[in-house]
Amino acid sequence: MEFVFLSQLLNGLLDGFYYMLIALGLSLIFSLGGIVNLAHGAFFTLGAYLAFVIAPHTGFFGALIIAPLIAALVAVIVERFLFTRFYRVDPLYSLLLTFALAMIIEQSLRWYFGATPRAFAMPDALRGQVFLGDFVYSRYRVFLIVVAVLTVGAVWYLLNRTPFGRIVRAGIQNPDILGTLGISLRPYLSTVVALAIGIAALAGVLMAPIQPVHPLMGVEVGTAAFVVVVIGGLGSFWGVVVAALLVGLVKGIMIGLGLSQFSMLAIYLLMFVILLLRPRGLFGERITRFE
Repeated sequence: MEFVFLSQLLNGLLDGFYYMLIALGLSLIFSLGGIVNLAHGAFFTLGAYLAFVIAPHTGFFGALIIAPLIAALVAVIVERFLFTRFYRVDPLYSLLLTFALAMIIEQSLRWYFGATPRAFAMPDALRGQVFLGDFVYSRYRVFLIVVAVLTVGAVWYLLNRTPFGRIVRAGIQNPDILGTLGISLRPYLSTVVALAIGIAALAGVLMAPIQPVHPLMGVEVGTAAFVVVVIGGLGSFWGVVVAALLVGLVKGIMIGLGLSQFSMLAIYLLMFVILLLRPRGLFGERITRFE
């Protein structure tokens, strides 16, 4: 029984890791461009379907690389022709735009692939179990956690140890300062959107072998990712990381206690309590242009 509960805790933390992958992109896009991207979950779904199409030709590991790159290319087009019109206006307009975009992506997937959930084969190399004494855990889930950790680490390095990251962080805090220095945020915005949506698609590819692939699979994930951003606080990298793990842990505890039907309710209650105590979230930063 103890090992079953521990397994559910790890599964909850696993959920937290892919919430983290999606929430980091959401936070970056909103913090830098003021875009409330309700289509982020739809790009997660798109990643899973791209893997379904690509994997028969390249194998799973090929799809793991190619699908996020295709999604990032789509993101560049979306940013160039849609998002650029909404950077300087009320975020409510971008919310409506991206809601419509999410509906278009979901219904297009439904039209082409149908609404029936599809099974995606797990790669043979990652089948089986990992044994730690008497504790047994899925090898593929361990792989997923490792990829998520490496991805988050790479994003942290990009944002904190490169000139690109310094400009992005400055643009989040006060873009007017960059304007006085003659630095345009436009190419950085395009790169951030491509990176964020590419990572969301990566999460979709990673999740395809362990849950059915269907047009609405990104709805719950996208909602949970928004909760993570709210709990962690706008503009905070570590806020998103801590909040995602906290949300995953709460979900895992509820499922481990046999209360899986209340797991999402517990997450929303957690958000409610944290916002009452800290309206900016756990690590929310003061962002001048949103004050």
